Amino acid sequence: MPAIVPIVEGQSEKESVPILLRRLLDRWQTHDIQVARPFRVKRTQVVREGELERAVQQAVRDREGAAAVLVLLDADNDCPAVLGPRLLQRASSATHLPVAVVLATMEFEAWLLGAKESLRGSRGIREDVVSPADPEAVAGAKERLSRNMDRRRYLEVDDQPAFAQAFDIDAASRRCPSFDRFVKQVRGLVAEIHRRR
Repeated sequence: MPAIVPIVEGQSEKESVPILLRRLLDRWQTHDIQVARPFRVKRTQVVREGELERAVQQAVRDREGAAAVLVLLDADNDCPAVLGPRLLQRASSATHLPVAVVLATMEFEAWLLGAKESLRGSRGIREDVVSPADPEAVAGAKERLSRNMDRRRYLEVDDQPAFAQAFDIDAASRRCPSFDRFVKQVRGLVAEIHRRR
């Protein structure tokens, strides 16, 4: 079965991104595409010339059924409109498969902030939390999540996968342009996989 191969930077994304991709595929009733085991790279390495290309080639070679590549990184302090196209050009040069590159502005957790109401009562998130007006402008989204939790702090490796399973995709799409772009890019990869079959 053809598979989307995620390339991610952190251990938490290695767990969360497949959950999120499967939710999207299920939502679109796309049962003929699976999600491959993510390939993890350090962000400090992947932005260096040659490293992303190597990661794409190895991920495609090592993952059975590889039919498309999705690179998801945190933008951090980089401008996604500048870094994204550069990374896409480099990643696309390393494979004949369709490739999408998405940079979460500023980090994956901003997407969770964009749908915070849907996380009320989950893993210590208080019942009165409200999403910020511009979640992607929040510096320190992880810390903001911690401040929204009763008697504990946000633990990325444990909490991010659970939140990826629970958060409201539509709310995050409305409030977080980079998440909306993520959804559209995944839909584009699905369409391209189907077109090539």
